[in-house]
Amino acid sequence: MNIQELYKIFKSCSGVATDSRKISGGELFFALKGENFDGNAYAAAAIESGAAYAVIDSKSEAAAALPAMDRDKASRFIPVEDTLRTLQELARWHRSTTFVNGKPLTVIGLTGTNGKTTTKELIKAVLSVRYRVTATEGNLNNSIGVPLSLLKIDGNTEMAVIEMGASHPGDIKELVSVCLPNFGLITNVGKGHLLGFGSFEGVKKAKGELYDYIQRTADKVFLNADDPVLREMASERPDLQTIPYGLHHQGAEILTADPAHPYLRILLKDENLEIDTRLIGSYNAANVMAAMAVGQYFGIPHTDAAKAIEAYTPVNNRSQLVHTGRNTLIIDAYNANPTSMAAALENFASTSAEHKTVMLGDMLELGTESIAEHEKVLELLHRMEVEHAYLVGDEFRKAAEKLGLISGEDVKRDGSRSGTKSASDGCIILFPTSQALADYLSEHPLSGSTVLIKGSRGIRMENVTVVL
Repeated sequence: MNIQELYKIFKSCSGVATDSRKISGGELFFALKGENFDGNAYAAAAIESGAAYAVIDSKSEAAAALPAMDRDKASRFIPVEDTLRTLQELARWHRSTTFVNGKPLTVIGLTGTNGKTTTKELIKAVLSVRYRVTATEGNLNNSIGVPLSLLKIDGNTEMAVIEMGASHPGDIKELVSVCLPNFGLITNVGKGHLLGFGSFEGVKKAKGELYDYIQRTADKVFLNADDPVLREMASERPDLQTIPYGLHHQGAEILTADPAHPYLRILLKDENLEIDTRLIGSYNAANVMAAMAVGQYFGIPHTDAAKAIEAYTPVNNRSQLVHTGRNTLIIDAYNANPTSMAAALENFASTSAEHKTVMLGDMLELGTESIAEHEKVLELLHRMEVEHAYLVGDEFRKAAEKLGLISGEDVKRDGSRSGTKSASDGCIILFPTSQALADYLSEHPLSGSTVLIKGSRGIRMENVTVVL
């Protein structure tokens, strides 16, 4: 079956599904395979649950069973050589054949080490002032999530904002070949996924695959002109057309945060326009300015864009400020890498609060640089004025041992370890898991403190929020 024939089937279905347990009726089910699952084993169950068709691997047991089925039932299974590649080809075809008022659909593709999802949400909020926007849901930004996001584009969509994540070389190259963006935006390039990329230069090269694609298509990228790394990357591609933005570039200013105004506020001095966000941390300023720049390019007045940004409230443990009754939490626990961890700690150091606590989880996927990068965090923490420092994970333990902050005899029954030196020569306590820290906090309640909570997704630092 060629892609045009499959596309006709897709158009007759109610949508696309990849989980047989979430079939509501009429979907085109794709039997995808991963390290710990094989969707081909559930294709028959998807059909029984109401899926209209199931795309399966031609060499799977599900395909081998087709000759024994009656013709009508067998016709609902579509064998292909590679279900994931077929899903991507279908999404690319859908994107390519979607037109708005006789013109090809505008797709903005964005990537970056930090801030991708927040920037995507802010851009969506701003563009939604004037356009009907389809955007990546949550962080469905990988080889499966990007095509699924594209296949949600319908006749009402006027613009699409597609987030692309990467953890290995070639990931962005693959994803841009699926979503075919007209515009590109890299939020920043930092020390994330070093295990997969090998080095910071590897990260730059991988993220730069978006610039490479836009350069070939002679389209444009939104460029943070304040970021020297991004400026350098753009200059290495002299034919790349850029739309510059940035705090300094646009003469904007971050207003001082205080207990009365804890959120990020930005003043556009030329227009005397204040943007009062619901985001915590000055590191979000570039994300806000990116959304303002995209909005301006597509005809959204700054005043309307500012209102849209002010109405956006972050969720899912990203730059959230939460008052629990006992403590004030700054929750930035969706993920972490050396760049975002340093930014969060530096912002926290400038936060006005009488009592401060940090709860940090390991930064994962850093490869051979892991211990050195965790040592840098501990050294930064040492210079900060915090009353309590709770650290979670084996990487922080190794770094603390190497710096002489703890010894092998410090282990307690709950697996925690206490050290004698940290910020302001106070005490640090290390825990093997976030649940162990949560259990400790249940027995040793914390009150009256402003708490920064950050760590990589795999550490699940959100576990501690329920006891604060």
